[in-house]
Amino acid sequence: MQNLTNLHAGSEVDGFRVREKVYDGGMAVLYRVEREDGEFPMLMKVPRLEFGSHPGCYVGFEVEQMILEVLTGPHVPRWVAKGSLEEAPYLVMEYIEGESLHGYLARTPLPADEVARLGAALATAVHDLHRQEVIHLDLKPANVLYRPEGEAVLIDFGLARHGHFPDLVEEEFHKPVGSSAYISPEQVIGSRCDPRSDLFAIGVILYQLCTGRLPFGEPTSLSGFRRRLYLDPPPPRQLVPDLPAWMQEIILHCLEVDAEQRYNTAAQIAFDLTHPGHVPLTERAGRLKRAGLPTVLRRWWRSLWLEPAVCAVPTAHLAQAPQILVALDFGYAQAALLQAMQIAVRRAVAAEPHCRVMCVTVLEPDISTQQESGQELANSQYTQRLVELRHWAAPLQLPSDRVRFHVLEGAHAAAALVQYARQNQVDQIILGARGSSALRRVLGSVSTRVVAEAPCTVTVVRAPRSPV
Repeated sequence: MQNLTNLHAGSEVDGFRVREKVYDGGMAVLYRVEREDGEFPMLMKVPRLEFGSHPGCYVGFEVEQMILEVLTGPHVPRWVAKGSLEEAPYLVMEYIEGESLHGYLARTPLPADEVARLGAALATAVHDLHRQEVIHLDLKPANVLYRPEGEAVLIDFGLARHGHFPDLVEEEFHKPVGSSAYISPEQVIGSRCDPRSDLFAIGVILYQLCTGRLPFGEPTSLSGFRRRLYLDPPPPRQLVPDLPAWMQEIILHCLEVDAEQRYNTAAQIAFDLTHPGHVPLTERAGRLKRAGLPTVLRRWWRSLWLEPAVCAVPTAHLAQAPQILVALDFGYAQAALLQAMQIAVRRAVAAEPHCRVMCVTVLEPDISTQQESGQELANSQYTQRLVELRHWAAPLQLPSDRVRFHVLEGAHAAAALVQYARQNQVDQIILGARGSSALRRVLGSVSTRVVAEAPCTVTVVRAPRSPV
């Protein structure tokens, strides 16, 4: 096997020319490389597989080359090539020219709005990963990069799990593996197949960015790992009193010991970080101290009997928690249509037990409200629309953590709805169909445009026909 860990500038490997060494670590060496037909900057990752190397180097290399090759999209480095394990082991991928999240730690605690921006981009990237059947299982600031446009990119998939591939890490190691500060409770007990493990790690990262501290420290023993099964961290606002309540709500929601009590998907985290004014505040938001001894003892006793859950592919979990956008038009919709839409939403909610419903309406700008003197009128219209959304949704009796209300502004309702759906990883849109008219047949209806342009399933609801 060829040793590639000591290459110098100008060296060539399978047509790749080394420009410079950018990192030399205990598990791998990284080089900037180029190739004549290269369309973008490239990075070569060479694992340390010499005698005496950590066994994780071998497993991590196999896992990363297996998973990275099938991933696509802007939230992972683009795949280029690989070398064989027996002859010249290496991976070549896109070199991400952007900041590492790890670099922000030197300035912590960060303002809540900056943490929200960074965290929303991270959660969006994680959701995209889960949609491709992969759980990262080693999320930490050093494994998150940001493109100049602001999109988060996840790197280092040596401990990841793909829902349709053999789990080589689980086969090789029989104890918790991962970065000790960010590992989830279910990973501690041996489960590597729950995508909500990545949501727990997001919570740890948000906590660290907001407070400058790690919620559970960096334990080195199994007993230290197990403490997070029954001890909750000091509430962030105990450390940073002026931290907004909505941010603490989000962080502690991510850090729930029981995965069933966390957010269901990373898309839900991204939405709440992007729309902090819509986050319903619970007891978590005002918490200023850890749970008392009786609660800790109950959790400790329960932790003694915890066993890994039955595994399913990540998309099977996501399918139980879709984001459903309900587009309402109170200016044109008749009572019968609004009622028919309530029936459609009830059916969707009954079929998807962990879905989140986003009730949305579009407020078209008016010349009178765009003038400085019309701001009060615009605010009044916005408030009126919010009240109408809440009134329409009240009969559905949805828990506060499963429904959101949002008034969009835009001259073109269809474009506003499609953009909202793209930005918030919406899985289904439910909207009503207006009655037919000659003008709409010529110009095209809102529902027709949404069906044509939406990135997800669209259900168009019609009011029942009146009996003749």
